[in-house]
Amino acid sequence: MPDHLAAERALVDSLVAENAETWDLAGRIPAEVLRELGTAGLLCAQVPTAHGGRGLTSADNGEFTAHVGSRCSSLRSVMTSQGMAAWTVQRFGDRSQRDTLLAQLTSGHLAAVGFSEPEAGSDLSAIRTEIRAEGDTVVVTGHKVWMTAACYADLLIVVGRFDGGAAAVVVPSSADGVRVRKVADPLGCRAAGHAEVELDEVRLPASSVLGGVGQSLPLLLTTALAYGRFSVAWGCVGILRACLASAAAHAANRQQSGVPLAGHQLVARHLAELVADERTAALACERASRCWDEASPDLVVATVLAKHVSARNAARGAARAVQVLASAGARDGHVVARAYRDAKLMELIEGSNEICQLLLAEHAVAGASR
Repeated sequence: MPDHLAAERALVDSLVAENAETWDLAGRIPAEVLRELGTAGLLCAQVPTAHGGRGLTSADNGEFTAHVGSRCSSLRSVMTSQGMAAWTVQRFGDRSQRDTLLAQLTSGHLAAVGFSEPEAGSDLSAIRTEIRAEGDTVVVTGHKVWMTAACYADLLIVVGRFDGGAAAVVVPSSADGVRVRKVADPLGCRAAGHAEVELDEVRLPASSVLGGVGQSLPLLLTTALAYGRFSVAWGCVGILRACLASAAAHAANRQQSGVPLAGHQLVARHLAELVADERTAALACERASRCWDEASPDLVVATVLAKHVSARNAARGAARAVQVLASAGARDGHVVARAYRDAKLMELIEGSNEICQLLLAEHAVAGASR
């Protein structure tokens, strides 16, 4: 990570310390930790300085995200949620909304973004949540599932049908008609605050709709998911780095048949593949970040590729790390056991492996037909 982010990395290290296991087992990160990082502008560090953010490039924010992911994937998941919220506001909010909301998101307010519904997972075109205009108000009705960080959020950015198209509406979690119910015992990222959110005729000022007008649903989803995929991909690099560090240290120090585990070729193979998985994922993420920073037309495909490669490699790499540590790492809460669960979840969210494969295949076919 660049030296100019050493202080930010040190702050994360001091706050996480040895707490990631405790947070994972308890299923919660202390709110004061999240608000301290939020107040420092580090939960959405790409927000421009003019709006109170750090103004980091995608490359710098990516490396910072990987560092957080290496310490605690649940914390990194909250970062992803906050970053997606900020990016959605940046892209679709009007000037007043950007000024107000981005200042909040870089000063301690927490946010979650709601896409998925009981019948709208991989096929987000099936979203049924309704945003209905009534005079100078809008009424929001719907049911969102697996909203990361919703248990902590002050603001819920909800995507729904609006005015013949779609829109993102900013809903205070304290508003009448909002019910947040924590997902019990999720497989991975247990402390990330996953929740189901019921929206029962929630009445809000019309100014709560970002931009005030309807948008194309595919454009809205593609824009918001691009940030989420980018952040998850870099977080998976962090998972791989944590697994590699733990497996390498164990293999170097654990004796078997009179020699270190690393001296056994079959164990050494696992370490070599972990190195290859980490480097491959990091290179894919670095390319995606370059595309982001250069506003390249290849950004969407590069981000999907980075997410797919990084999530796949993280799941595979975490399994290798558990294999190397064996019983030493086969207990709930251990860094590699936690990584094993967290990485599997990464193969499902922000576009499953299969959805990423379909998108990449469509890109290949489109290229061949030119």
